[in-house]
Amino acid sequence: MFISVFDMFKLGVGPSSSHTMGPMVAAARFLELLRGARFTPHGLKATLYGSLAFTGVGHASDRAVILGLAGFRPESYDRDAAEAALAEIAARKAVRPDKLPEMRFDPGADLVLDRGPALPGHANGMVLQATDAQGDVILQETYYSVGGGFVLTEAELAAGRDTDDGPPVPYPFKSAAEMLEMCARDGKSIAELKRANELTRHARAALDDGLVRIWDVMKACMDRGLTAESGILPGGLNVRRRAGAIRQRLEDERGRNLTPPHVINDWMSVYAMAVNEENAAGGQVVTAPTNGAAGTVPAVIRYWLDHVPGASRKRLPDFLLTAAAIGGLIKHNASISGAECGCQAEVGTASAMAAAGLCAVLGGTPEQVENAAEIALEHHLGMTCDPVRGLVQVPCIERNGLGAIKAVSAASLSLRGDGSHMVPLDACIETIRQTGDDMSHKYKETALGGLAVNVPNC
Repeated sequence: MFISVFDMFKLGVGPSSSHTMGPMVAAARFLELLRGARFTPHGLKATLYGSLAFTGVGHASDRAVILGLAGFRPESYDRDAAEAALAEIAARKAVRPDKLPEMRFDPGADLVLDRGPALPGHANGMVLQATDAQGDVILQETYYSVGGGFVLTEAELAAGRDTDDGPPVPYPFKSAAEMLEMCARDGKSIAELKRANELTRHARAALDDGLVRIWDVMKACMDRGLTAESGILPGGLNVRRRAGAIRQRLEDERGRNLTPPHVINDWMSVYAMAVNEENAAGGQVVTAPTNGAAGTVPAVIRYWLDHVPGASRKRLPDFLLTAAAIGGLIKHNASISGAECGCQAEVGTASAMAAAGLCAVLGGTPEQVENAAEIALEHHLGMTCDPVRGLVQVPCIERNGLGAIKAVSAASLSLRGDGSHMVPLDACIETIRQTGDDMSHKYKETALGGLAVNVPNC
């Protein structure tokens, strides 16, 4: 099993990796099919099912599909260009992607949010179709957005969620137990195992440069959120940006003798909130492992770099590689999708990744790192995904801050022990999967239960 660090941490656009990035990626893949076809498409149609349909507008899934069919991609997304394209498509009722003819596409008629039964493969399903001059379907593909911006076709999902056709890796661990066994056998850290695997796919310089870029984009996103003026986030819920004002108050309080020690929790929270407010505003973020959970890992990294004596950017690769190893295990054996397993799979995974990364750079052994991840994950078990009005705002923004605080506490607790503990990380991951299977669809990113129905949507 190999899931790259650049798959767990990838550049994207808010507000949702599974509902915004995923549909955009699926549409881009469909265009590639059309570019290789021997016929000329004249029109396009898209139907969204399950969670994509129920919370599609709140998560900008409709916009993402339209832009994806127009040729936009998450990693190169330009907000101004996107707005101009949406206006043109609405007026012309057609899209004009590169290397393809202009194709009919009326967003009001050709994009359908089907709120009936979900498709059988996953809660986030969509069907894309190409039509001929008479409007008959000449090509159709089913896509599933399985969390974190990962997209699988129906055939790929049936073949296996994380199939890997690349060269073999030296440490093909599929469980935490296997990972720890390999660490003990070869005397390596989790980051060293992950680095060795990554070097089968990436040149050393490209790997190192890519890891630095991950943090640079994370920090840039956070800095934008920390300096943004107070204002209302889009979507109609009237949620106000708070990170900038809170950051200013914390700065003003620095150096005061009466500042309580727990203020460090406020710093961690505001770091995470800054990222997730940017995400809610549709800005560029790094999936960590998803957009809805994008603030937790960078908040813990910022806490470590800015508040922990002896912290050094030189250890950032170890943090990110360790975190990616843990996130990959959860994705492979359970899920990182809120639509599949609730927020335990999103912020819970992010907290486990952050706890593991922090424990590693603070000198933790592989056993202590595994323990840190387990503690953080265990105390998110059962957490639902019930966004008010389907927006990635309430409770998502604050939830990332609390996930960061839990991660730091988990790392600290694990470092107080020797790595031995009662609940293995593998058991905790399996519990996520089972709990997600048992959880009502009302609490899995459909906005049909929980806070989403008990909080006024205005």
